[in-house]
Amino acid sequence: MKKNRTIQKILYATPMDMGGFPIRQPFPSRKAEQIDPFLLLHHAELKVPEHIPVLQSGVGPHPHRGFSPVSFIFQGGVHHRDSRGNDNVVYAGGTQWMNAGMGMIHSERPPADIQLHGGVQELIQLWVNTPAKHKMDIPSYQPLTKEDTPTIISADGLTQINIIAGQLEAVKGPIHTLSNVNTFTVNMKKGAKYFFDIPLSHNAFIYLMQGQISVTGNSVIEEKYVASFQLDGDGFELEALADTHFFIGTGEPLNEPVASHGPFVMNNQTEIMEAIRDYQMGKMGVLIES
Repeated sequence: MKKNRTIQKILYATPMDMGGFPIRQPFPSRKAEQIDPFLLLHHAELKVPEHIPVLQSGVGPHPHRGFSPVSFIFQGGVHHRDSRGNDNVVYAGGTQWMNAGMGMIHSERPPADIQLHGGVQELIQLWVNTPAKHKMDIPSYQPLTKEDTPTIISADGLTQINIIAGQLEAVKGPIHTLSNVNTFTVNMKKGAKYFFDIPLSHNAFIYLMQGQISVTGNSVIEEKYVASFQLDGDGFELEALADTHFFIGTGEPLNEPVASHGPFVMNNQTEIMEAIRDYQMGKMGVLIES
């Protein structure tokens, strides 16, 4: 008999303004600084103005070092450009996975044809911490389309799980990661039940974007909430009380000190100062959008 994990915390995705963009942020918060190795989760649903050029919309060039900012796209698309020469559009159902490594500048704009795709961008951005030994690696960028994302369909056809990174059952995600993490997006029809096997040593959370689910038969989670789990079981059984759409993240905790300042995440303040200096000196490259 598989043992269900118990819920550790339930976190509300608080509405916030992030540089003029309305987003929701369940963590970090006063209740949970991080869910190691996951540092931050933002959920955004943005209407792209038709009268503003796409190069003046979205998020302009900015630097990162020491972690992976990852975008999971649910509506519309994202045009990624970076100082390493990557220039790529991924549409709904796809993922943009960037390991910032020693430093890279990137932008995330709406694609030129966003209005043909509904004119709305909905995405989750998740910051995945990088182990100290890899923080100064050469940066990398991995785009993943919906068509190239493996899926699991339950026997009753009521549950679809998209495997982006890591593994569930015998299905592996295509994304290469620098520590052991799983990232899945899930759609469950009302009445569906599914037990998610999670490695015993992994921290785990679910973020409910839409719908309502019962967790392990005794807790109901509403949309726009995160549930994080104790390390006390084989996984968790979820039952959809309505048509439900959610995200699952699990990962081996790094158990390393975290020092952060804006777009940089390192292990101590000296490394943060070095990151700021290197950015100011142009060592993270230059991004000229066109």
